[in-house]
Amino acid sequence: MLHSDAAGSVVIVGGTSGIGLRMAERYAEHGADVVITGRDAERCAGIAAAMGGTVRGLALDLAEPDTIGERLADVGPVRALVLAAIERDVNTVAEYDVARAVRLVTLKLVGYTEVVHALAGRLSEASSILVFGGLAMLRPYPGSTTVSTVNGGVVGLVHTLAVELAPVRVNGLHPGIVGDSPEWAARGGEVLAPIVVRTPIGRLTTMDEVADAGMFLLENGGVNGVNLAVDGGWLLR
Repeated sequence: MLHSDAAGSVVIVGGTSGIGLRMAERYAEHGADVVITGRDAERCAGIAAAMGGTVRGLALDLAEPDTIGERLADVGPVRALVLAAIERDVNTVAEYDVARAVRLVTLKLVGYTEVVHALAGRLSEASSILVFGGLAMLRPYPGSTTVSTVNGGVVGLVHTLAVELAPVRVNGLHPGIVGDSPEWAARGGEVLAPIVVRTPIGRLTTMDEVADAGMFLLENGGVNGVNLAVDGGWLLR
């Protein structure tokens, strides 16, 4: 259900795959006007067309923040903005790749913020923003230095945007290991089984559950400045 009184589109940056795509599908099913973005214009347009309804795609690269404003120029009023685009990167301190680190930091922190800057004038008091992070910030692993750092930065970004953009609501969503996502499902049971054992609900969370949590944060008018973990209790063990 769509509860917000805001008018306009649901803009999902990173809406061509993973949880971003699942949320785009959900909003399209509810009859919302949806804009999805991805780096490849042709692929993005094809995915939008396949969803049907009033969904359109546009191309932008968060790692090229100087181009974001121009790419979003024809997006009208925004009722909800989802910042879901990610790049997975393993980058150890011992073999540190500066270029990859700079790209990821730019994409996740500068790029996300520039999207908000570009669309700020098209948000209403009833609009809401959802920023995706991840639980590597709390449970790092070898090679997660950049990922853990930027996901920690998302927490700060959520807090400052909630203050700066008030009364626009801003929340963060931090999924754990999502068992049926393409990234994790491809790793197979041998990799996932030890994680299941450490998860109190006895299984991994699903893409639908993460999408539901995202829509809750966007649509519930009383929730603001929250960074929500969706991990089945995995962080408790």
